[in-house]
This record gives sequence, C-alpha cells and structure tokens, in this order.
Amino acid sequence: METLKKPQPFPCIEASDVSLRTSNPIREVVDRIDTSQMNKNKPMIPLSIGDPTVFGNLNACEETIQAVVEVTKSCQANGYPKAVGMIEARAAIAEEFTVPNCSVTPADVILTSGCSHALQLCLEVLLEPGKNILIPNPGFPLYKTICDYIGAEARGYKLSPERQWQIDLQHLRSLIDSNTRAILVNNPSNPCGAVYPKSHLCEILEIAEETKLPIIADEIYHEIVFPGNESIPIASLTNVVPVLSVGGLAKRFLVPGWRLGWIVIYDHHNAFSQVREGLERLSTLIMGANSLIQAALPKIIKNVPHSWHLSVLRNLHLQANYSYERLSHMMGLEPIMPQGSMYIMVGIQVTKFRDIESDIDFCQKLLNEESVFVLPGQCFGASNYFRIVFCAPVDKLAEAYNRMSDFCRRHIIS
Repeated sequence: METLKKPQPFPCIEASDVSLRTSNPIREVVDRIDTSQMNKNKPMIPLSIGDPTVFGNLNACEETIQAVVEVTKSCQANGYPKAVGMIEARAAIAEEFTVPNCSVTPADVILTSGCSHALQLCLEVLLEPGKNILIPNPGFPLYKTICDYIGAEARGYKLSPERQWQIDLQHLRSLIDSNTRAILVNNPSNPCGAVYPKSHLCEILEIAEETKLPIIADEIYHEIVFPGNESIPIASLTNVVPVLSVGGLAKRFLVPGWRLGWIVIYDHHNAFSQVREGLERLSTLIMGANSLIQAALPKIIKNVPHSWHLSVLRNLHLQANYSYERLSHMMGLEPIMPQGSMYIMVGIQVTKFRDIESDIDFCQKLLNEESVFVLPGQCFGASNYFRIVFCAPVDKLAEAYNRMSDFCRRHIIS
C-alpha cells in the first residue's frame, strides 16, 4: 500500500500593494472602539451611520416604489445596460441638472453604482501616483481611501468652524503645486452640515480659474438645505472652470441601498475631452449600474411630488434644530448648527472633563456607559469633535440626548 506524502505547508500568498495601501479612516478608528463593554441594560441608539432609513421614520415615497415595481413587472430592464447608462435615464439627469449657463445633454452624464462609485471614477480619471488633489478637512473619509488606492496624495484644506465650516482659502491656495490635479468641494457637506453661500463658491472658483484646476463637486446632498440657505450647484456660477459634479438617489430620495449615482460633466471649452473618454473607459470596468433603478429613474425624478421632498426637509430641519438646542445645553460640548444635509458636528472641550482624553475616548466611554454610538471626529480628520446623524425620530433623539447629558454631567469637572 502506497504511503501518502505528508502535505507541505502552502506558502504565504502575497496581497497586492494597492490592496494593502487602501484603508478607510472610519474603519481604522471605529475598529478600535470596543462594543463588548456596552451597557447591556440600555438598548443601542446608533447615531453614527449616514443612512437615513435606519430607524424607519424616513422612507421612500410611494411614487418611487411604484416606478420600480412597474419596471420590474415589465421585464424590459433585466439585461445589461450600456456601461455609461441607459439613454433615457441619462436624459432625465441631463434635464434635471442643466443650469442656466451650461446646457447638459445625455452625453454629459455617466450613471454609476452609487455616488461613491462616481467619486471613484472622477478621482481615477484625474489622478495617478505622485499627483495630488485638495479635499476638505474635516471631510468624507472615502476621498482619502480612493486616493490611497490610486497611490495619489489627498491634501486636506482647512474648514473654519467659526465661519460655519467655510473653506480657509489661504490654506487651500498654499497646498497647490505643479502636481495638483483638482479641487474637490463638498457642498452641502458631510460631516459638517455646511451649505456655502454664492459668494464663497465664487471665491473657490476664482482660485480654480487662476490656477487652471478643475472642480470635483460632491453634491450628493443637493437640495437638502434648511431655510435661509440655498442649494447652488457650483457649475452654475462659472463659464470657465470645468466641473465634474457627482450625485445620486441615495439621500434625497431615501434609497441608499439602491446604488444609483451619476457624474454630470460641465465643460464649456472642451477641456474635458480626454477626461470624457477616460470616464467612459473606466465605466466599462463594471457592466453598468443597476438596470432596474436606471429604468425607473425618469419616472422617479418626474413623479415624486415636490411636497414630499419638502416634508422630508421639514422633518430633517426639525431634527437638526432639536439636536442643536439639546446639545447646546450640555456641559463641555459645543455644537455647530448645520445648514443642511443630515449631520451635526459637536466640539468637545476635553479640558473640562476629568477623564476624557480625546474624541475617541469620549465616544468609547459614551458607548460603554450609555449605549449611544456616535463617530469620533478623527474619522473625518477633526480631533476633539464627534459627528451625529440626526435622522432618528425626535423621541429616539430625545432618549439619546438624555443619556448623553447624563454622561457629560458625570464626567465634567465640577
């Protein structure tokens, strides 16, 4: 009988350099937070996830759902769409996002698998190893994640909390060099809830025009602005600077899991001729965005009543005001009133607490003692802040803020 050979141990399989240098700042911080020590006597209240549907109080409207039902039953959208998207869906986006100074056609629209995919394509088409892009700080951490993946540098320009998180233009200008490829502007913003006025957007465009840098406009929170503020697409304010604007259904239509986003190309002087080709080629890496949602998109945009959007906005505004009011009365905390989106940033006066060393320490102990989960500011590049997603119903926010207030009283230096 033949003796079986002892199997040799398999050698370690090396991962690619690109995979190992890719990291998400949120994961790096949140993975250090220990949920095992959470107070089991208090149900978890997660105010950490940027998903408006988590608590069930904000849902897609009937017209949105019906549009997808009709498309599904038709069996006409079950195949592979074009890589850049169905022409009817692109035409609907073009009509929706045409601005007075720049008419948009279906050829100027590329549909993507969510807004995150749109951001990835925009960064991939403009960047390569050794190049850099200017991003907001605090800012959405995915910008840096994608840059790390590409091997490019993400340079964070400062936002000023004392000026409602407007850009420190002097600092922005100081970061520009011969390897800078674009300026990324997030308005309305995550995590800050800022909405920039026309005058500030024009100041940004002046720098872009002077330095011949295109703009990537992350406008996923377009139209989610509170009274007294205006949602202005930055491309509507220039006849010179080329703009790649990204958006999606996720936030405004309350369907983040449906994964449909878009890139709108605003290009007055054909500066993006190669970029267009690059985006089209990059879009072929997947076989097109979700076909059912693409096919339903024209009806979703056309049929969802304006009154429904206003109702959602009223709820968010109420929750933002309530959050700011409650947080303003908590010892050791300094909230900054949001002007839009779904987030509020809260400063922590660390020196006023007897045993809080940092924003990570604050969030960990808040979770341990009160089972309230918020994200440390370091996830977004802002030490001694934390971010709250205020999409929860007011009664749930009230419970979370009651617990947070108790926590602050226990830890404050008396």
